[in-house]
Amino acid sequence: MNPNGTTQARWRLVEIWGDTADLRHLAGAIAIGIAVSLAGFLLANRLLAGAVRSSELARAYAMLAGLAGCVIAGLICALLFAPKREVVEGGAADPRWREEVLAELAGEHGDLGAMSDLPPAALRELQELGLHDLFANHRPRTRAAAEGAAS
Repeated sequence: MNPNGTTQARWRLVEIWGDTADLRHLAGAIAIGIAVSLAGFLLANRLLAGAVRSSELARAYAMLAGLAGCVIAGLICALLFAPKREVVEGGAADPRWREEVLAELAGEHGDLGAMSDLPPAALRELQELGLHDLFANHRPRTRAAAEGAAS
């Protein structure tokens, strides 16, 4: 156990495609994936070699068995290796961070539009998520105001 009370060593965690993974679990998952999919392919290839007239067709079916092995390996890994991210609900988020995100969205996609343009289902969803007021009160900064704040 390290000083901050966690048992997980930070150096073992890596970010891959926007997700967090434990290096040991990642290596185990790769090994399981290779073993199960290759075993499925080789077993199907051997069984179908004598049962199917065309060797090309037998190989194609064996490849499908290998793909099924990939899905099975994914299920095995999902059962063996728990997620590494921590989801924290509640608590007060920094309102400045939210404003920065909205400004970034507006910068990437232009004007965010008006709340009156949204369908009722989208408005209900924003209210359920507690984001309605954030978007309703968002005032895009003008270019002159943004330049004045930068200098």
